[in-house]
Amino acid sequence: MGEIRDYFVQGCEDAESSEIRFRLCQELWDEIKTDTEVLQDELNRTILDSLLDFTRKCSSTRQNSDWTSQMRASEIPTAALMLGVNVPDHDMTFQSLSDMLKQSVSPHVASVQAKECGALKHLMKKVLERLMDTVVVVDDEDEEENVETSPRVHRSMHCSLGILCDWYTARTKKSPTGTPGKKRSSQVRDEQQQPPVVIIFKDLEAFNPRVLQDFILICSQYIDRLPLTFIFGIATSPSTIQHMLPHSVSSLLCIELFQSLSCTQHLATVIDKLILASRIHFKLNGKVMQVLIGVFLYHDFSVRNFIKGLQLALLEHFHSQPLSVLCCKKKQALFNVTQLSKPNLDRIRQLPSFKRYSNLFLSPIIHVFLNKTCLVSKRLSPFENLRNEALEFIDNLVKSHLSPPESQPLYEVCYYSSSATVRRHLNATPRTSIQAALSNPYYYLQNDSLKSEDGTVSNTAPDICIAYKLHLECGRLINLYDWLEAYSTVVSAAEGNDQDSENFGKVDEVKHARFIRAVSALEFLGFIKSTKQKTDHVARLTWGGC
Repeated sequence: MGEIRDYFVQGCEDAESSEIRFRLCQELWDEIKTDTEVLQDELNRTILDSLLDFTRKCSSTRQNSDWTSQMRASEIPTAALMLGVNVPDHDMTFQSLSDMLKQSVSPHVASVQAKECGALKHLMKKVLERLMDTVVVVDDEDEEENVETSPRVHRSMHCSLGILCDWYTARTKKSPTGTPGKKRSSQVRDEQQQPPVVIIFKDLEAFNPRVLQDFILICSQYIDRLPLTFIFGIATSPSTIQHMLPHSVSSLLCIELFQSLSCTQHLATVIDKLILASRIHFKLNGKVMQVLIGVFLYHDFSVRNFIKGLQLALLEHFHSQPLSVLCCKKKQALFNVTQLSKPNLDRIRQLPSFKRYSNLFLSPIIHVFLNKTCLVSKRLSPFENLRNEALEFIDNLVKSHLSPPESQPLYEVCYYSSSATVRRHLNATPRTSIQAALSNPYYYLQNDSLKSEDGTVSNTAPDICIAYKLHLECGRLINLYDWLEAYSTVVSAAEGNDQDSENFGKVDEVKHARFIRAVSALEFLGFIKSTKQKTDHVARLTWGGC
């Protein structure tokens, strides 16, 4: 937050109020963030409570002795949690689920992601480490490296569910059950002493199917010693399980489906109870809301990223609008007019929403003259008269109860309306960014030696920038040898070599290697491609051709 504060204060139009505006912005954002977390917990409460009941039920089922319970006990209880494609929001949901499981069901909970479990040994390692709260070594090289740095290390030969079973037995060692007359109480005590071991797979679709199959097969061999429970986080469809797991593996699971609230319902609730809430005075106008909702609908369906867009708008508003210093959280009024400074009074007089009130005395005359001269002498039919009366009634009703914020005086203090700024920050434009970086590297590197007034690229620029500038001067087919010689000449000038010397512009091994690397980078970015027309040439590409 310190870097944001420095940027905020340095770029503010009104330096005197910059600190106050930043503090107000931070307080308002903290309030929005807290309300968002509380609201998301409330929205996820139903599905999380259902998952908690599922894990408790699976734990108690293992204690029963009837035939059905014994058959189910030979399978691994699995909750298929349908979360939707709003993947950025899943982390918060799984964090809440993990915390609630540890508090009320079992302290033995482990969450894993596909990106950290590329192989079976890595998946096993992460599960054991997070359940046993220790360091597990898989490879012999890592074992020799870590054995001195960490006092709590399990050898690679112990990286199996066997050591987890021994650890679980030691942690949940049961006391004598007591007399037969107290069977009921001893049964409850056994359930409390044998909490389930819950493993959460956050992104099931991203896991290697073979790794997942092998892990399930191994776990099924220990289900009589280890009360395992799986939770699969699924973003697409329940059929994903059938596609990833053959019947011989899926038959080892006792799967129950859980459906979370849809992301569109989630967003609608956030907008209704947070953005449109009267207790929060910062508002977005219609165009900015359209941009944020468009990003939500056409990119990631993420409410979390929608809130980040709201944060960006909040920061931009308090940074660019000096009168935002008047915005406060008090319910009585936005500000006290008697405490306004002279610069702020001048800014208020310049607001478009305030200026139109200066000529209010002319509006009745203008209205009568005309939002009379426009009357037509044509006689209207009874239907047209009735229609006009109905339209006038609806128009007056809407204007009196649904007046737009732009019609209110000083709405600019609380309403953010720069939709173009939000769109520029949230909608990525890789082509523009890449071309700006290659054409003007100073824009990103902030190196004074790269400055150029006429738009040319300095000879001290990175190799890829020099190669990019030279390739713009060529036709559709580029001769690689001519391109290399031109590059070598520019680089030699950058190195300060004498232009009259024999070695000036000469291609050596180092320059050749640097040139090949720059050309490869341009090919990767889609600017050029190899061609079969001439083996020593490459073809220029346009972004449309990519």
